[in-house]
Amino acid sequence: MSGETGLKPLVTTVFVPAAIFGIGQGAAAPVMALTARELGASVAVSGLIVAVVGLGAVLGDLPAGRIVARFGERRSIIGGSAVGATGVLVCLLAPSPWMLGVGALLTGLANAVWGLARQSYLADAVPIGLRARAMSSFAAMWRLGFFVGPLLGAAVILVVGARGGFVVQFVGVVLSGWLMSRVPDPPRRSAAAVGGHATLPSILRRHRKLLATLGAGSLMMGAARASREAVLPLWAAHLGLDAAQVSLVFGVGAAVDLLCSYPAGHFMDRYGRRFIAVPSLLVIGASYLALPFSHDLWSIGTVAVVMGIGNGLGNGVIMTLGADIAPPATRAEFLAAWRLTHDTGMFAGPFGVGALAAVVPLGAAVAAIGGAALVGAGLLFRFIPIYSPWPPPPAAEPDSSPLEKQEA
Repeated sequence: MSGETGLKPLVTTVFVPAAIFGIGQGAAAPVMALTARELGASVAVSGLIVAVVGLGAVLGDLPAGRIVARFGERRSIIGGSAVGATGVLVCLLAPSPWMLGVGALLTGLANAVWGLARQSYLADAVPIGLRARAMSSFAAMWRLGFFVGPLLGAAVILVVGARGGFVVQFVGVVLSGWLMSRVPDPPRRSAAAVGGHATLPSILRRHRKLLATLGAGSLMMGAARASREAVLPLWAAHLGLDAAQVSLVFGVGAAVDLLCSYPAGHFMDRYGRRFIAVPSLLVIGASYLALPFSHDLWSIGTVAVVMGIGNGLGNGVIMTLGADIAPPATRAEFLAAWRLTHDTGMFAGPFGVGALAAVVPLGAAVAAIGGAALVGAGLLFRFIPIYSPWPPPPAAEPDSSPLEKQEA
């Protein structure tokens, strides 16, 4: 069975809804920091408000595993979409920076449940030999949304103002949630049948070595990837670009991001996860180090292209690694812990940019994120295990991940 044929049933159930959801996310990403500035927030506070989306994802990861394990992917997505739509409305109508932060927090909570439910579905439904291509295709469709979203957002912004990006996001959240609410949950082994329910603290204790090593690299990747949503708009504003120009810069970067996504999954399935994960962070780190030297629309656009290449290569890496190492019996709960490492980085990256920008020039804060990306590349090179295309033997303990058994 070819990869394309094997993934075809997922087009309407996973990939199209992901693209629609991504359109909304992409339309809103460039305007969050700009809306905060419009409401009177400083550069530092604006960066922190962007980081609150990541904080919401971190807090959402805590209950998301139990929610998905108990209620299934379908009902979890319905609930997550409702929370997300509420958060977007708060952002759209926010009269002050702190209310904008509340809306950002709610959207982050919804993103955590939405993302975990889709990742868990793919891990159950896709054969391991196609796993990286499925995860990367899912990420590619999300990135397709990130390409279309800023361009569509730029058009809406010209009509209704900077908050037009939130209008697009609201439509995207509601429509994608409705589409995925029509998909039944896949059958799975229950944790209760093979050893009892797992809690997030028990998962963290049981897999603490794996999460502290490979998870640290995941955290650095999350920080590097999320920081661009704060860094690019703030640096563009520093250069005097307007909201529509910032959206166009995001769109160009997202186009390159999208083009790199599916080939990355193909190479991961063929050559292993490390072959793609490490170069991804090296390129992202280099783009951050180059950003302070940009001085106009064309130069910042060039940096956005390089950043898009690095981010595109990394699309699906963290989801694929999580599916590789997740114990089948407690998959949703383990993936919640695994996503917590990445989402903590997604919060810490923009937060660090905002905090550093309060005490050092913005260019220095950007360079610090670039350095963190290079450190993350080293961690992933060291701790990503050798990938095996064969599933674990049936006798594997239900509370152990396949790669931990392989290492043992």
